[in-house]
Amino acid sequence: MKKTTLIILLNITVQLFYSQEIIDKVVAIVGENPILYSEIQGQKLQLLQQGMDADADMDCYLMDEFMIQQLLIHQAEIDSIEVTEDMVKVELNQRIQYFSAQVGGTEALEEFYGKSIEEIKEEFFGQIEDKMKAQKMQQEITGNILASPKEVQSFFNSIPIDSIPFINSKVKISELVMAPKINYNQKNNTKNKLQNIKRRILSNEISFSVAAEFYSDDPGSKTNGGNFGWVDRGDFVPEFDAIAYTIPLNTISNVFESPFGFHILKIEKRRGEQYYGSHILIKNEISENALAELKQKCDSILNEVKNESISWENAISQNSTNPSDGGVIFNQSTGDMYWDMKNIDKSLFVGINTLEIGQYSEPLYYEDEKGNIGYRVLKLDDQTKPHLANLNDDYGFIQKYAINEKQINEMDKWVAKTAKNTYIKIEDLYKGCPNISKWNIKF
Repeated sequence: MKKTTLIILLNITVQLFYSQEIIDKVVAIVGENPILYSEIQGQKLQLLQQGMDADADMDCYLMDEFMIQQLLIHQAEIDSIEVTEDMVKVELNQRIQYFSAQVGGTEALEEFYGKSIEEIKEEFFGQIEDKMKAQKMQQEITGNILASPKEVQSFFNSIPIDSIPFINSKVKISELVMAPKINYNQKNNTKNKLQNIKRRILSNEISFSVAAEFYSDDPGSKTNGGNFGWVDRGDFVPEFDAIAYTIPLNTISNVFESPFGFHILKIEKRRGEQYYGSHILIKNEISENALAELKQKCDSILNEVKNESISWENAISQNSTNPSDGGVIFNQSTGDMYWDMKNIDKSLFVGINTLEIGQYSEPLYYEDEKGNIGYRVLKLDDQTKPHLANLNDDYGFIQKYAINEKQINEMDKWVAKTAKNTYIKIEDLYKGCPNISKWNIKF
């Protein structure tokens, strides 16, 4: 389990989100920082829920991880490593959003804990701050470590033949995206439609929630009467936040526009940087004729590319609504321009599955993350074959592991050196752990 050391330390997790009723006690002290039995068991539960197999040494491994983390925090405080309040708030907000999504929204999270979001944030602020200090201290120790070509080769040669990783086929894809232009009349018709809905609500002909269920184009809130629950400033687009903080509570806003379409908004509660309310979204209608014309234009451009009347790159720069990076579609979860064929987005897989390198798809109906529709042409720029990892084809991949190995070794050296000058105490419960000797503890 040693190879995952850096991963767990760099993952800013909140074990209390997975807490159970555990009889608690201090099981170790590093410097002046205690480690609780509940923290170890909370992290253990999280790993098990994520699919990690139970291991006889899991408690020992987690104890070691927590001790390293507390040693990093202890040294960070000695070295005056600073983590600002704003940095902690950003990370904390991201965590709250993530766990809210897991349990069904901010209200469900508040109900789960019996506390408001602000109280939950206050409770976890110190924990997140400490973990970020540990992360920053670790970056000070290992952040500048590199691996030379000779070290990468040596690392690769040390891997047993039967342990060399198998690399799935990966693809690089670019796209030409075309969305229909929305004219003034279309926007005006959408705006008038929403204004009429607002008039019906104000005249008590229909309630806001029923109007949302019948007319709203937001699938995430319409089934809940337009209610989006508690959200943080910045969760939605700026146009939305601007209205949310200026209209009086329990009134319906004027119709306003965002990249998604036109909205009316009702805010029921506000507290600090959060607000609670409902909205109705009406998207601009695109006629079938407009879509048909757009597809025809895509076909025309594609034929010009195939006939070499225009290059693919110029076709993208001159016509695409998303021309950045030459139209290359990056994997947002990894930041890589290559997609593993086993984990590729379904719509991309369908579009390129039958293509050879250098070939283009037919114009494909497309809807982006904002709900805007149009057509796009995909090009399969490159595709690797599945194979055992090797230095010629996978140098960057192997280099990352070689650097990780050096970072782990450097951390081990740092822990052994720093622990000698730090007060450390561990409960007898863990004295049989196989990795306890490096802490130089006398029970």
